[in-house]
Amino acid sequence: MPRPSPQWPRYVEFAPTVLVAAGLLWDVFSPADYWGDPMLIAASVTAGALLSLRHTLAIGAVIIVGVFALTVKDGTADNSVGHLELVNTVFAALMGVGVNRVIARHGRHLDVVRTVAEAAQRAVLPAPPQRIGPLTIAARYQAAQSEARIGGDAYAVQRTPFGVRLLIADVRGKGLGAVSAVSVLLGAFREAAEQEPDLTTVADRMEHALLRESEQTSEEDRLEGFITALICEVLPGGSGLRLLDCGHPAPYLCHGGAVRPLESRDPGLPLGIGTLGAARTAPDDWPFPEGSTLLLITDGVTEARNEAGTFYDPAVQLTGRGPFRGPEELIDLLVGEVERWTGGPRDDDMAVLAVSRQGDGRRKLRSGGNGTDR
Repeated sequence: MPRPSPQWPRYVEFAPTVLVAAGLLWDVFSPADYWGDPMLIAASVTAGALLSLRHTLAIGAVIIVGVFALTVKDGTADNSVGHLELVNTVFAALMGVGVNRVIARHGRHLDVVRTVAEAAQRAVLPAPPQRIGPLTIAARYQAAQSEARIGGDAYAVQRTPFGVRLLIADVRGKGLGAVSAVSVLLGAFREAAEQEPDLTTVADRMEHALLRESEQTSEEDRLEGFITALICEVLPGGSGLRLLDCGHPAPYLCHGGAVRPLESRDPGLPLGIGTLGAARTAPDDWPFPEGSTLLLITDGVTEARNEAGTFYDPAVQLTGRGPFRGPEELIDLLVGEVERWTGGPRDDDMAVLAVSRQGDGRRKLRSGGNGTDR
């Protein structure tokens, strides 16, 4: 039998069979006539909702044959009581088939919507290059619900004359409004990262683009539509990091078996609320040793909770798990850990960007150019 939707336990697919067996046995041993009929009707409808058309028809046929055998056993097969019972049973089987067809049609429609959403997501949020100079790069976007394929988390990698620049961001909100904000944000980042020598000016230009885009909205919407972001610059040669925090969760530096957060000394305000007039904070510089991996995340990771309500802490849970062979291995481990930690659906989307510096000091990150080293 096909498996039901992933949010249901696997044993749920056996519910129609159990209901059929229980209903027929109840009818056989009950002193009254056909007291198990409600269970048989429930079995047919449940089969239509959970199983394929072939299995739904099989369940309906078993119910019809079973009820017919009971009417023969009770001597009512040739009178109006038995005929009415068979008519009701056939109607219940047809109702299960109808439910199955409606759900199948809805599923096909949902598949089309998913395909369009995935295409939009790939267009707005393309996969970053796997390698730039001495850097190996991997990214992952995972929606909070399996049905969702589009949201407000974003990441970008841009090779510039000033080094490789990275962005990870989280737009408040979901749906098309969030996707529109992500599109504006990434476009502004790519243009500014290529032209501006310092990260503060890059952030200011992104802020300006977002405010320009929101001019048609109300003041309340502008204040509620902020974006947390972390802008990172890997210095030429890959020897160091420069981080500008715009209200975003801190990244983590993984080196050997150690994992530590790179907390900003003075976190700034999120993007999109520049009308408050606060000055942009200065970026922080950090070392980036050979063989280490920089892990950038959104709050879908740090706000994931277990059954006890405890938040997931990458520094605690990942320490001692390295060294990692590359950024993809680290992301696979992190995503698996978060899924096990929550034990079910998360409340927020999760975006992860990981960048590893290869342990070959002879390879240097060249300034300028748009190519990708493989």
